[in-house]
Amino acid sequence: MNGQGLNTAVSMTAVSTPEPRPLVGRLPGYSRSASAGTVRWVASSNESWMPPSPAAREAMADIVHRANRYPSLAGDRLVAALAERLGLSATQVAVGAGSLAMLGQILNAYAGPGDEVLYAWRSYEAYPILATLAGAECVEVPLDAAHRHDIGAMAAAVTDRTRVVLLCNPNNPTGTVLDVGEIRSFLDAVPGRVLVVLDEAYLEFSGGSGNTLQLLQDYPNLAILRTFSKAYGLAAVRAGYLLAHGDIVRSIRAVAPPFGLSAVAEAGAVAALADAEYLRGTVDAVLAERAFLQHELTARGYRVPPSGGNFLWIPEADVRAADIERSCAAHGVSVRAFAGSGVRVSIAPREASLAVLAALDTIGRQPGPAQTTPTTPQNYSTGGAS
Repeated sequence: MNGQGLNTAVSMTAVSTPEPRPLVGRLPGYSRSASAGTVRWVASSNESWMPPSPAAREAMADIVHRANRYPSLAGDRLVAALAERLGLSATQVAVGAGSLAMLGQILNAYAGPGDEVLYAWRSYEAYPILATLAGAECVEVPLDAAHRHDIGAMAAAVTDRTRVVLLCNPNNPTGTVLDVGEIRSFLDAVPGRVLVVLDEAYLEFSGGSGNTLQLLQDYPNLAILRTFSKAYGLAAVRAGYLLAHGDIVRSIRAVAPPFGLSAVAEAGAVAALADAEYLRGTVDAVLAERAFLQHELTARGYRVPPSGGNFLWIPEADVRAADIERSCAAHGVSVRAFAGSGVRVSIAPREASLAVLAALDTIGRQPGPAQTTPTTPQNYSTGGAS
């Protein structure tokens, strides 16, 4: 090619670029608090405000010295550790770069064009993004008046095209919890050809919802997703896992990228899993601060549903979500506003809770109907993990 031809090619490239798949233009955005990163306290991302355990930090630092080597193909050490801890076969466990990445693999394996992916709404905002990327149609079933999954309506919404149902438990962003009996009833009502995914990202904070592992034996169409991002404090390194029947695990591994779990994440997760005492301290600190903030919010008349997560939900009934978000930012703390729905406040140190309360006091509100849902016991100890 002569110089003139090269210049012509460059000129054409500048005005014409490849077109993405049509579905890219239909993808909903993943929102983020506009003030995140510019405030003193971040209560908008459901992160742990406490670092991972010293054992996990030491294990990750050690791996960095061997970063020239690839990790294991399928996170074999973490698979073995989880199988032993949970009393499962290694064939029932798959791991990856966070439960979000694994959910994407589930949808790629089990849903596509012409299929339906069904979930409650409002729920985790990544669900419509990943379902749309898989080419499937999203079916959203409204939460009930108590901000919980309406499992009766969800079961009734299953059609011949439904391939995957997502249950977020505890639900993000409302924090509401389905107990194991309710989940079992839902599984009984759903055809075995439908894959039911139980997303338990906040399991460690949910208390007495029951042991869902027992359901795996009775329902081969159930997959459970869990993560090390929340209670274990490993959000930055991305480690999650899936528990399911061996056939489902094989399908997920087939669509998973090789070396999908970094060696640093695997080392941190294995060490964090073994440090049960540190985990208990972290969870206890979150529950104590959650109880304090929930009591103070309900005392001010906000109708906050009981939460099983490391966050609380303020429904948009008396004050606009955007107003709360702006006022909190002005007081140095970010929260997550969902326009027309409510505000999610991640549990953070006491200073952050007090900033949220000061922000709400600044806004004020008109008293609404009396709080009818039970509140968390008033135990305000803020002792954290050592």
